[in-house]
Amino acid sequence: MLEQRIQQHFIDSADLKYQAAQALGKPIADAVQAVLACITSGSKILACGSGVSAADAEQFAAFCVAGFERERPELAAVALSANGALLASVTGQGEPAQQYARQVRALGQAGDLLLALCVGGNDVQVLAAVHAAHERDMTVVVVSGRSGGALATVLRETDVLICVPHERAARVREVHALVLNCLCDGVDAQLFGEQENP
Repeated sequence: MLEQRIQQHFIDSADLKYQAAQALGKPIADAVQAVLACITSGSKILACGSGVSAADAEQFAAFCVAGFERERPELAAVALSANGALLASVTGQGEPAQQYARQVRALGQAGDLLLALCVGGNDVQVLAAVHAAHERDMTVVVVSGRSGGALATVLRETDVLICVPHERAARVREVHALVLNCLCDGVDAQLFGEQENP
């Protein structure tokens, strides 16, 4: 019984990835182009996420800086963190939902890109970060799930929405991991050429 349940997770995950491949191909390609425009103009990527998606944001920034699957020059990327000291100071001012937005306003400049990850698309911290990025004239790439939530309604024409069409958070996060791998691979291939995979 347990083994069947485990196998069903693999089947469900594979089915969603297969179904999403065609629908997400164009928005992922658009996101790769947005990242390339940012990087090649000498700008930087700021990445943030709600809940466990914050770890995905950190991993994406690490892949940019340290490399994805090949040795290459570093790409400028910073993961916005739930910094304890910052959170304490923001909470003292009554605005805990502003911790990412404050970092975007402090670090972001026109031409930079905000990568925002949120399973449901309604996290107030991520929404505030997107608004702050727009204040700074930054491009925004949102990686979300379900219907995209409130994040889908605040994006500009120059922004990119990659929305995994599924209700289950675990399935959405699994596809998010693949989306981020595709972003990293696409950027590397565009900047440094195709590479044979072992």
